[in-house]
Amino acid sequence: MMHPNYRADSPLNIVLVVFDTLRFDAVGCNGTPPPWADWAPVATPNLDAFARESVRFTRAYPESLPTLPARRALYTGQRTYPFHNGDFKLKGDFPGVAPGWGPIPEEQHTLSEILGSAGYRTGLVSDLYHQFKPSKNFWRGFDQWTFIRGQETDPSRSGPVPTAEEIDHYVPRELREARLASRPWGRLPSGVDWFSSRILLNMRDRVREELWFNAQVFQEAGRWLEQNLDAERFFLTVESFDPHEPWFVPEHYRRPYDPTNGQDQVVSPYTEVPDLGSDLVRRTRANYSGLVTMCDRWFGHLLETLRTQGRLDNTLVIVASDHGHSIWERRGYIGKRGYPSEPETMHVPMLVRHPGGLGAGTVCDGWVQHHDVSATILEAAGVPPPAPIDGRSFLTTAFQGGGPIRDHVTVGWATAMTVVNEQWWFNCKVDGSGAFLHDMTRPDPFAENLALDEPGTVHELFELGKADGGGSFPEYLLDRAAHDADAPGCSPIAMAQ
Repeated sequence: MMHPNYRADSPLNIVLVVFDTLRFDAVGCNGTPPPWADWAPVATPNLDAFARESVRFTRAYPESLPTLPARRALYTGQRTYPFHNGDFKLKGDFPGVAPGWGPIPEEQHTLSEILGSAGYRTGLVSDLYHQFKPSKNFWRGFDQWTFIRGQETDPSRSGPVPTAEEIDHYVPRELREARLASRPWGRLPSGVDWFSSRILLNMRDRVREELWFNAQVFQEAGRWLEQNLDAERFFLTVESFDPHEPWFVPEHYRRPYDPTNGQDQVVSPYTEVPDLGSDLVRRTRANYSGLVTMCDRWFGHLLETLRTQGRLDNTLVIVASDHGHSIWERRGYIGKRGYPSEPETMHVPMLVRHPGGLGAGTVCDGWVQHHDVSATILEAAGVPPPAPIDGRSFLTTAFQGGGPIRDHVTVGWATAMTVVNEQWWFNCKVDGSGAFLHDMTRPDPFAENLALDEPGTVHELFELGKADGGGSFPEYLLDRAAHDADAPGCSPIAMAQ
């Protein structure tokens, strides 16, 4: 049923909301709560209500990871994998950067540039500080871009340095020691204590909820909408780094998931810690869950701003995540990585609300990826790209009963690729070594690696993933694969070599 205020001939507004590290199974409407949620499912009432007005996608995946390669795909509609133009070692960034972790190539057009040329007023509100580091250009083409300072190790504050007691309270010594044992620190000589000191310094004095980062992001996005009421049509991108770690969260959001006091835990060690005590596992998961609920609360603020202004029924709203996070489900691992890859990281939520109410409350099981978002937005706006893009629009699939645009997905992460289809989850290095093959039709797909039993399937899926990357891999990437030089994740803790 069409919304009564929707007019097909009126200008279409577009809002793209991207949460960093929001797991598919942490969004209540997806109906598959994370394994630890039996006693306290993650509460996302605003996203659940939004889903009832939207098409909910069950097979959405990144194109490439981690953080910045994912944005390149979202912002341009172009594939970043297999990183032929992605060997970056940039000043002003931390060492060991993942392939593709750089600026958007100048020859690639961005959504903001394309829509801006078509008469859209464009805005970016983000606390994702990686986008704004020296040499980065992710604000390219926006009429206004607003950077909310202070996430993670953004140097927004310089003192006084947190005490050892403060660090010990939020970052348990056993996690710091596990990380130090798993990887030498090299050019970050003070290791996790340096990281912990910086994140605690940035969070000091944030005693009111509205000062938390996700609250600031969505408040500022609402202000942008108020300040641009005169725009005939607009494209607003809202980037929330939360619920990415560090998982600082106001106590009233954490307590529904863990009411106990005592030792806190806000960091991801990016290593396997199988002997981590149950109290620390519970607190880690509770802080993540609480931060998800807080993100949901402030997303509701943005949505209600659109509704109050009377603009919601003329605005296409897309909500997505770049990736998820493993929190001690398999091998005692806390972090995210491309090898071995896991659905907790790769499977992402996506909700698309059509302003006319098309598809409200329905489910789309088609395979879609990040670079398809750009193609879909451009088709919805009736704006052709100035050059061909790799993404495929899922507009007809989602809203008009059209056929699927893909029968599988390929996700690139540094020297690893992951191919997922109806039956198989395949993961290996780009030189074909170290294959993992999991049968997704089994009750516990990841309990057994079937790569040795299914060599023909391994070969077929490797060639399929290679073809998706254009049929070849850059030499530097093959060399890295041979020497196993990759670090997981995208934080200074993960990247330090």
